[in-house]
Amino acid sequence: MSDAERQDEALRSRALIRARNASIAAAIGCITSVGIGLSLSMPLISLEMERMGASGTLIGANTAIAGIAAVMTVPFVPRIAVRTGVLPLLWGAVFLAAASLIAFKFTYDILLWFPLRFVFSMALGTLFVLSEYWVNSAAPAQRRGFVMGIYSTVLALGFAAGPAVLSLTGTQGWPPYIAGAGLCLLAAIPLFLARGISPRIDRGTGRTVLSFILAAPAATLAALIFGAVESGGFAILPIYGLELGYAAAGAAFLASLMALGNVVFQIPLGAVSDRIDRRLVLAMIAMVGLTGALIMPFVAHSVIGFGLLLLVWGGVAGGFYTVGLAHLGARFSGGDLAAANAAFVILYNAGMVIGPPLTGAGIDLYRPHGFALAMASLFAFYLIVIAIRMRTGLRYT
Repeated sequence: MSDAERQDEALRSRALIRARNASIAAAIGCITSVGIGLSLSMPLISLEMERMGASGTLIGANTAIAGIAAVMTVPFVPRIAVRTGVLPLLWGAVFLAAASLIAFKFTYDILLWFPLRFVFSMALGTLFVLSEYWVNSAAPAQRRGFVMGIYSTVLALGFAAGPAVLSLTGTQGWPPYIAGAGLCLLAAIPLFLARGISPRIDRGTGRTVLSFILAAPAATLAALIFGAVESGGFAILPIYGLELGYAAAGAAFLASLMALGNVVFQIPLGAVSDRIDRRLVLAMIAMVGLTGALIMPFVAHSVIGFGLLLLVWGGVAGGFYTVGLAHLGARFSGGDLAAANAAFVILYNAGMVIGPPLTGAGIDLYRPHGFALAMASLFAFYLIVIAIRMRTGLRYT
């Protein structure tokens, strides 16, 4: 190869790297804006419904619509993206999410808020599936875990920023709705800049969601367990704190420590998963989760000890999402990867439905430490599944 040919090859290589990095940044920028809008909207809608006189049951039912919308619509997203293209479908979902959020304030009717919640959640589900597919397909194989760690970290920061924005706009009148819709629309900017570098989705093999769960249970069930741990932690951990005798503010802060750990640990865990078998990393995460849950009753009355445990425990548990996504990216490609991401999102939402009732029932059955035991049961279940799969000797699980 001549010097000129080597220079041309180096230029092409650098151009490909720049395009890949821009592609990853666009996808992450898109979902971060949406994450801020979503984390702002969840408490906002609940508070508004309470002011409208809705019961706790009715507010909970409206919130549950989000999970139902994901289960019903997400499986069809990859097929639609094959026909429309990834970028046009993402644009449509961004504008639909923003318009739906404005429609909540425009209608201000509890009955209408149920179909609106369905449409809003459908748009968000589309954004999550396609952005995760985009990042996973663009990430270099040797650094996929690290890239997914960045994705999870930035998304976690976005979720943390939503309530902060709400504290600035207040929870009444038009400002919070306009802010939420505006943050969703910001996602269109990186998408606009990504014209020409967004991925395409082929038709894949036409496998069902269930087939992906059976083919890669270590990855997909990681989403289920993380959804249950995350939702159970945010919903019931403050109740556990009250049972232990913490003041209300201190009990609520316990969930914030979990969230902070989730921000801190994702990039290191993703980087580790690039170096060793990701199934082993997932098993280690489950072992840390089980051990931490079993230790909780012994340190729960120490403010410092319990706080440090939750920081590490919550952060490591968040690795289920990061490493699980990276494992999917190593296992599938093209249309199959998009469909596998859809299965991942569905199981995550299913976990969010399972977590609060399970941990809440744990406290009712065994006060005050039933929360810890319920969490331990989730990690133990996952460990059993992954141990069985690894014993089969299958390369990909």
